[in-house]
Amino acid sequence: MRLVASSSLHVLDAFRVPYEVGLEEEDPACGRIVAASGAELLWIRSPDDAPRRWHTLGKVAFFGAVASEESVRHVLDGTGRTWRRSDAIVAGDATVGHAFRAEDGSALLPFDPDSLVRALLREEYVGAGAVTSLARRLYYVLRPLLPRGVQIALRRRFARVQERSAFPSWPAETALHDLYSYLLELVEAVHGAPLPWISPWPGPYRWCVVLTHDVERSQGYERMAAVADLERALRVRSAWYLVPERDYVVADSLVRALSEDGFEIGVHGLRHDGRDLAPVVFEERLPAMRGYAKRWGATGFRAPATQRDWNRIGRLGFDHDSSYSDVARYEPQTGGSCSWHPFFVGNVVELPITLPMDHTLFELLAHDRGDVWFEKAALLRERRGMALLLTHPDYLDARRLDEYARFLEHVSSDDSAWIALPREVAAWWRRRAASSLELRGTVWRVVGPAADEARV
Repeated sequence: MRLVASSSLHVLDAFRVPYEVGLEEEDPACGRIVAASGAELLWIRSPDDAPRRWHTLGKVAFFGAVASEESVRHVLDGTGRTWRRSDAIVAGDATVGHAFRAEDGSALLPFDPDSLVRALLREEYVGAGAVTSLARRLYYVLRPLLPRGVQIALRRRFARVQERSAFPSWPAETALHDLYSYLLELVEAVHGAPLPWISPWPGPYRWCVVLTHDVERSQGYERMAAVADLERALRVRSAWYLVPERDYVVADSLVRALSEDGFEIGVHGLRHDGRDLAPVVFEERLPAMRGYAKRWGATGFRAPATQRDWNRIGRLGFDHDSSYSDVARYEPQTGGSCSWHPFFVGNVVELPITLPMDHTLFELLAHDRGDVWFEKAALLRERRGMALLLTHPDYLDARRLDEYARFLEHVSSDDSAWIALPREVAAWWRRRAASSLELRGTVWRVVGPAADEARV
C-alpha cells in the first residue's frame, strides 16, 4: 500500500491511516492524494475569504465554501481523464456543485476537506454576530448577581429559543462522523482496497465511557461523598472538577483521599463567574489556575459554563480539557464540535462532553428520567465513540442519583466499554497519535508507544 499526499489530511491523521506527505503540488489551489495505481483524490482549496454556507452532500451536512464550476472545470481539464458527475452538492433548494469520479477510481471534491472538519471542530459555523456576542458577555457578567431560581428561569426561556436551531441536532449530531465516513470511503475507492486504521480505543474495547462531575457550589461539595460512595460500590471511578475560589473551601485532605482512592481531580476555572476565558481576565487568572492544578495534582481543566475559545484553551498549559461538547445546543455558548472522539487543541487533548448534562436534562428540559443517556450511549457504542458524562452533585438529589446509578449499572455491565478517567483517555490518545501502522509481510502492525495495546 502506498498513498502519497501533497499535504496532510485531517481524517487520515485522526484514524491513523498510513500515508506519506511529500507529493509536489502542481497547483497551490488544489490538493491531492495519489495511490500506487496512479488514481488520485483531488480537492480544491477555496480562498480564505470565500463565502461559506450550509450544504448537503447526500446525507452529509457541511459548512464551507464550494468551488465555482469554472475552477472545477480548470482542474478536471488538466488531468487528462474522462470525468462524470457523482454526488450532488445542494444549498437550500439549489444544486450548487458536484463531486466527480473517473473510470480509474479517481475522484475530485470541489471543497477542502480539512476546512470542513475545522469548521465543525472549532464551531466556526456558529453565528458570531455582535448582538450574539454581546448577549453572551452580558449573561456572564450578570449571572453571578442573579439568584439561582432566576438563572434557571431565564435559561428555561432561552432553551425554548435554542430549540429552534436546526444544527446541531440534539441529543446527537452525526455530521462530522458522516463526513469522516464519506472521506474514508472516497480514499478507499481511490486506493482500490480496504484502508487499515488504528481503533479509537485500546485492547478489546469497542467504546469508551468517562464519568465527570463539576462541583459548582457548597451544596454540591457536601454531596460529593454520596456520589463517590455510589461509584465505589459499583467499582467505577470518576473525575471531580473543583472551583478553587467560590463559596466552598476545597480541603487538601479530601483531594488527597480521592486521589489515593483512584479518582481524578480537575480544575473548574477559578471562581465560576464566566470570566476565566475573557481576553484580559484569562491572562490574569491563568497563573492562579495553574497553581491550584499543581497543588491538587490536577492535569485536566474544564471552563465554567463550558465556555470555549480555541486559542486560549490551546494555551492553558493543562494536559487535557473538557470544555467542548459534541452538541451544545442548550449552553449559553451554543454550538458543538460534533466530535465523539478526543481531538487536539494545540497540544491540549480535548475530551468533548458527549452525553447530555444532568442540568440540561433535569433542570432545563424537566425530564424525569435519564433515558436519553441510554439512547445516546447506544449510538456511541455502535459508532465506536466516547460517552463522556458531566453531572453536578449540586443537582443530584435522591431521585436523580437513582437515575445516575441506573446508568452506571448499565455501562459497567458492558465488557466492551472502557470506563476510564480523563487523564487515562488523554494519555492513550497521545500514545495513539504518536503511533503508526507498518506493513510486515501481509499483516499491518502498530508501531510506536501504543503498539502493545492498539488494534488494527
